[in-house]
Amino acid sequence: MIYPLLKNEINSKDKLLKPDLSQKSGRELLAFYLQAKLKQLIAFDKKYENPVIIEVRPDFISKFSKRLINNPDKRLLIGITGASASGKSTICNQIQRITQDLNLPVSILSTDNYFKDISALILKYGSFDKLRDSGYDIDSPNGFQLDVLYSDLENLAVGNDIKSPKYLPNGTGVSVPNAIPVKAEKITIIEGTATLFDGIKDIFDIKIYIEANDEIRKKRFMQRAALERNQDHENALKHWEYLISAGQKYIKPTRKEADFIINGDADLDYLSQIIEYLHYITNSFQQ
Repeated sequence: MIYPLLKNEINSKDKLLKPDLSQKSGRELLAFYLQAKLKQLIAFDKKYENPVIIEVRPDFISKFSKRLINNPDKRLLIGITGASASGKSTICNQIQRITQDLNLPVSILSTDNYFKDISALILKYGSFDKLRDSGYDIDSPNGFQLDVLYSDLENLAVGNDIKSPKYLPNGTGVSVPNAIPVKAEKITIIEGTATLFDGIKDIFDIKIYIEANDEIRKKRFMQRAALERNQDHENALKHWEYLISAGQKYIKPTRKEADFIINGDADLDYLSQIIEYLHYITNSFQQ
């Protein structure tokens, strides 16, 4: 199914002449064009039966336009956050599939790989669960290598490839430094709970918070705990209670920093159409 907004854009014969982006006047023309198209998209989405966009920061479009005009060479960094099981990974996986199909220059980086190495603490307490039950707060800002993350993002923003750490999700708490090569593409999407923490949030050009209600999140989490982590029901419930508490304390307050609040239970086919629409309006010009 092709949704009307994309269909109308594809069928339109009223195309913008390709602006000269090496000139400020050309970038201003492009910014004005994109402002109009984004406003159309937001208005269309509001009327859809299951909207993707819940809220938009009122000054986002004008601020982002100024960024395109005044700093065109900086690579685009998009930060995506939300509480556990809100839909971050599902949405990012969908974005990755669509951008690959469209041959778009996009890299995706997870902040989960920036957890600090806690292998010594796990050995001391006997297991990850016992460490958690002792009061260790792994999801707090102090649980992440935020200095390494920020340095890596600075490099990606100016076009330098990086090697991110890799946190092993096997209960050992091991973090391997410089383990995952990440290419500095034109667009880098950074997803994870640490994305909008203080000291990190201001580097992003677009900040997105994904939310879903607790009932949907709990169902997703419990299914993953059983199928992917082989956790017994009691331990999974205990970890869920920890995540609810940590989310209220550390993640939910970052919602106010976001440019977009996105529905974590969105129709993925419809989301794909929105991504295709954004690709189309930024690449279809009269020559």
